[in-house]
Order: sequence, then structure tokens, then C-alpha cells
Amino acid sequence: MNRIDYKAPPLRIFAQYLAGHKRLFFLDMGCSVCVALVDLVFPWVSRLSMYRLLPDKRYGAFFAVMALLAAAYVVKAALNYVIVVFGHRMGVLVEADMRRDIFEHMQKLSFSFYDRHRTGVLMSHITSDLFEVTELAHHGPENLLICSLTFVGSMLVMLAVNWKLALALALVITLSLWFTLAQRAAMRRANVEVKRKTADIYAAIESSISGIRTAKAFANEDRESEKFDRANALFRSAKTEYYRAMACFQSGMEFTGGIAQVVAIAVGGLLIMRGEMSYVDLITFSLYISVFISPIRRLTQFSEIYMQGMAGFGRFLEIMNTEPAVTDAPDAKELKDVRGEVEYRDVCFSYGNGVEVLKNVSFRVPPGGSLALVGPSGGGKTTLCSLLPRFYDVTGGAVLVDGQDVRTLTQESLRRAVGVIQQDVFLFAGTVRENIRYGRPDATDKEVVEAAVRAEIHEEILLMPDGYDSFIGERGVMLSGGQKQRIAIARVFLKNPKILVLDEATSALDTVTEQRIQASFDELSRGRTTITIAHRLSTVRNADCIAVVEDEHIAEMGSHDELLAKNGVYAALCRAQQLK
Repeated sequence: MNRIDYKAPPLRIFAQYLAGHKRLFFLDMGCSVCVALVDLVFPWVSRLSMYRLLPDKRYGAFFAVMALLAAAYVVKAALNYVIVVFGHRMGVLVEADMRRDIFEHMQKLSFSFYDRHRTGVLMSHITSDLFEVTELAHHGPENLLICSLTFVGSMLVMLAVNWKLALALALVITLSLWFTLAQRAAMRRANVEVKRKTADIYAAIESSISGIRTAKAFANEDRESEKFDRANALFRSAKTEYYRAMACFQSGMEFTGGIAQVVAIAVGGLLIMRGEMSYVDLITFSLYISVFISPIRRLTQFSEIYMQGMAGFGRFLEIMNTEPAVTDAPDAKELKDVRGEVEYRDVCFSYGNGVEVLKNVSFRVPPGGSLALVGPSGGGKTTLCSLLPRFYDVTGGAVLVDGQDVRTLTQESLRRAVGVIQQDVFLFAGTVRENIRYGRPDATDKEVVEAAVRAEIHEEILLMPDGYDSFIGERGVMLSGGQKQRIAIARVFLKNPKILVLDEATSALDTVTEQRIQASFDELSRGRTTITIAHRLSTVRNADCIAVVEDEHIAEMGSHDELLAKNGVYAALCRAQQLK
């Protein structure tokens, strides 16, 4: 990622992105200067011709000058081609840089960030919010340079030709522009609102598509359409407000262009009648007014691009200025030679809403040992496990691996040592091979197969249409629940972590499939420190230690037989499941 200070003013940040493509930028600016000079030269050369060449009927010189002007406009057309092609290329590169940076930054943000933001809204930050940046990066500097040169240059020439008429025009145009530019703030506010509503539409689409099977299962397609229609209606309203503000802005710009011509004819006619101005100078003024108004019209067209681009850029900066809740300490060290000892010391945790999820939880799992966490839903079991790989940070106490506080370790090395398999396995839309290899991207095909064999999924993969290259669909929709779990197990086999977390990994499976997969888990757990969350107590009765998590703390802890002898909460759970 580029070293960019995202706390700096937005335009300075934008300039830093442009600075990454200096050659294209200066090529664009150089061509823009030449285009502006051609526009400025034409009226002045025409004035000289009318004063010196036409009265003397110097046909040769006159048509030679016209030929040069025609050649200048050919060059201008070629320069405009360069500006469009290479300027837009620069814009695309800037947009791609921003999209790369925001994606990389979002990879670093913590679980808590994703808890608060919908997927569709985040997608809009990476996609639609940056679409207009291409146009802004290209047309922004180019238009400002061309408009500044033509605006200032034509005004200086008009002052030289007749200062009285030039001042009259300047006064009228200044008043008109003051009113017009006052509408820009309204346009910007309206455009930011349009971006927000666009994000809502992305969120509605993402939610509906992700849950399409559920919607169809409950015959709720009409309800999903209604939800989308509400989001679409809000977008339509925001867009209408934006176009209303834009209409005021553009109408003011059009009025400025028209009133300038009227003032030029009226004041110029008065000066001609007084003998203070010639017809040639009035014609020159008319030509320069066209040059003078051209940047104003260009800015009118650019205003929408600017508003949309800066609104999207502003939302881009919102994400870039979001700091990860979990970060490596400045002196964080690598976790090496992992033995797998896990210890929780008086751990407390809250999600930031003032309600504690865990209170003074303490336990220790020796290297290669196994701990089972059981208890009612909502007791904090999953949260407890999420603190180990630092998906969240404790608010009190400490979590230690091999005697080291996890907050003193680098997140990358810590998470390499921890393998997690959850109830809701996430598989990427791709092939079986790609999903298993995700555990260790540099693994060979032979190692992928070995991992699948150990997970007892190899034979089933060979029966698929394309074997290991079979496409499994979005989130593995073309696989059964048992197949998805075993591919996830193979993925962890390939990763080969010293610590294993099984978060209700079999609770969604039928008993027969669970028994088959349990053998894979037993193989996977061998020689590893294992923490298992389970509702089916039969799957954890052989754990070295069982902890009953209830009401944000550990109510009981011991082996299966010890807890039965206590005749407490665990014994009651066993009776409920008819387990002895």
C-alpha cells in the first residue's frame, strides 16, 4: 500500500495518488496547456488580420494565416485525442490504486468492523464509490488548468482591447457565478446522500441474492421485492434532489453565458456610438466571450463529475480512516516453536455496549490436551474461542499461548498456529482443489490429496464430475453438509496448526454423518491442543476436561465422570440428552 497520510485534507490525498503516475499526469497537463493556447490565439490573430490584412487586401498573407489556424486546430484535435486516451488511462490507474488500497485496508480491519457493517454497503465502497474517480482524476486537473488559462488569458486580452467593456462583463459574470457556485454545496450534500442510498441498494441486493433459497423456501419473493423497492424509492428520491440542485447550478451557468453576450452587445454598442470602440474590437470581444464562456460551460459539465467523484472519494476516506480494533503491538514478536499450551487468566470481555459477555474466566489446556466447552446457547462459548486467535481483544485479563500474552505476538504468526473449523463452513466459489489448498497456498497437488485422504473425503472427490477440479458453487452449495465439513477438515490438515478450535463443527449434521466425520476429527486432533464447542455431549465425553459455560462464566469444570458425580449443571444436561 502507498504511504499516504489519510488524515491529510482530501485534495492533498488525491494529489498523492496522482503523483504516483507523474508521466501520464504531465503529458495530460502539457497537452491541456497547448489546447488552451490555441483557443486564446485564434481571436487575437483574427483581430490582427481584420486590422492589418483585410483593409490592405493582402489575400496571400490572410489565407496563409487562416491555413496556420486550421493547422493549429488539427493539432488541437490530436492533442484532445491524447488527453482523452492517456488522461483516462491515468484515471483508471488512480482508481485501481484506490481500490487496491481500500481492499488491503479492509483485510486488516477487525471482526468488530464487519459486525457493524453490511456486506452490500462495503461492496459499494469498493465498486460504485470509486467509479467516478476515474473521471475525476482525469478531468479534474485538466479542466482546472485549461479553464484557468483560458479564463485568465481571455480576460487579460479583453482588458487590453477595451477595459471599460471588460470590467462591465467581469462585474456581471462575477455576480452570476456567485449565485451559481452557491448551489454547489447543495449539490455536494445531495450527491453524498445518493451514495448512501446506492450503498443501501447494494446491501438489499446482496442480502436478497445470498438468501434467495430461504426466500423461495418460504415463498417470500414478493417480500424481498418490497424490501428492494423501498431501498430503490429512497434512492430515487435522493437522486431527484440531486438533479434539482444540479438544475439550479447548470441553469445559473447557462444564464451567465447568455447574459455575457447581451452585456457585450449593449455596452459595446454604446461605446461604438460614442466613438470609443470599433466594430473590429466588438467582434474580437464576441470571439473572446466564446473563449471566456467555454471554461464556464466546461466547468458546468465537470461539476457533476466533481460532485460524484468527491462524494465517492469521501466515502473511500471514511474506510481508510477506520483503524483496526485489533492491531499488533509495536514490539510484537513472532510465535515460534509452538507447543500448544493455552491459558485464560481472569478473562473478561464486552462487545463495547457495556454488557459483559465473559466474566473472570480462567482455565489452562496443556500442550496436546483437549478441552470441551458446553452449555446453553448465548453463554459466551464462541466468544471465548474467538479471543484465542485475537479476532477480538479481551477487555480484562489475558489469553496466553505457550506462556505468552497473545497481544504481544504478531497476529499472522498467532493465527498460523490456530486452526478453526466452524459449524457454518465457508467455502469459496471455486474448485475442490482451490478450497483445500486455501489452508496452505504453496501446497503441492500431492499434499492436497494427502490432506483429503486424512479427512476421508478423497474417494468422494474422485466420484465428482471433474475430481479435484470440480466446481463447488457459491459457498459450496453443490456439496452436502458432510462434504463441506470434510473439505474444511482437509484444509486444516494442510495448514497443520498446533492448536485446534472446533466450534460446533458437527451440530448441523445428521447422526450418521456426524459419526463418520468424528473419525476425521479424532485424526485431526491427534497431537494437537484442541478446544471443542459442542451441544451434543456424546461427542465430547472423552475430552480431558469439560467446562460448562453459563451466564458469562465457567459454572463447572472437570472430566465427564467428575462432573456427573457433582450432579450439577452438566449432569442435568446429560439427563436431558439421555447420556450416561
